[in-house]
Amino acid sequence: MPALICGSLAFDTITTFPGRFAQQILPEQIHILNVSFLVPTLKREFGGCAGNIAYTHQQLGGTPVVMATLGADGDDYLQRLRNWGVSTTLVKRIDESYTAQAIIITDQDNNQITAFHPGAMQFAQRTAVPPRGDLALAIVAPDGREAMIEHAQQLHDAGVPFIFDPGQGLPMFDGPELRRFVEQASWVAVNDYEARMLCDRTGLSLEQLSRSHLRGLFVTLGADGCEVWEQGQMQRVPGVAATAVVDPTGCGDAFRGALLYGLERGWSLARCAELGNRVGALKIASAGPQNHRIDRAALEL
Repeated sequence: MPALICGSLAFDTITTFPGRFAQQILPEQIHILNVSFLVPTLKREFGGCAGNIAYTHQQLGGTPVVMATLGADGDDYLQRLRNWGVSTTLVKRIDESYTAQAIIITDQDNNQITAFHPGAMQFAQRTAVPPRGDLALAIVAPDGREAMIEHAQQLHDAGVPFIFDPGQGLPMFDGPELRRFVEQASWVAVNDYEARMLCDRTGLSLEQLSRSHLRGLFVTLGADGCEVWEQGQMQRVPGVAATAVVDPTGCGDAFRGALLYGLERGWSLARCAELGNRVGALKIASAGPQNHRIDRAALEL
């Protein structure tokens, strides 16, 4: 059955700084920060959370339905989605805006600094969750603020179970708003930094958040794997060693594409996380968020 993927479509300009941010940023001078990073490499990629998640989900054998916005410059991206065989009936074009743009600098320790122009993403609330009964589940990934609020409410009202994946959009919401998202969702997926912010803003621990109606809470830990929380109990799912560490951009989205695939098949949370870790290791060995290839036979799917 199809999985609805609500989130951004964006162009990623990815650059690499062959040093360490920590050696260039003086903590005691942060109030007058004025720093420039020389980035000898530059590449433009198709990105955005919805596009990245859909890419992995489709490669695994899922049926993603992307609900997102593109700007006047988005024709190439729209055609790319269609070439995959992904449904684009819910991709809306906003002619008065550019497609969302992310400019990403990665240092040699895989730390990242990102500047993001939302562009057409600011109008994502113009598209509503469709009244269709064939959706197995959904994900509310980083998108325009109003779109995330409205799409979560619409999915909840329609009875469609969904993953709440606030990502870099988490700082847009206060404690009561985040509590409402959690109340509406069936699962929550965050990285370790986002988990700390989620707990701080809601005033609830991971144990408390998971000891609720939630079917599961996933906390990704990069190379160290993932914590899976279920009814107050935590299980650590070990990471998978990558053949090479090339580019971390999109690893979290690859993990979430795997979650969708496993959850819609009724897998255990640990098995879903195991697949997510394996796919994340494949992604980090490839440059860009949508260039890794998945061998389904090798993954024994």
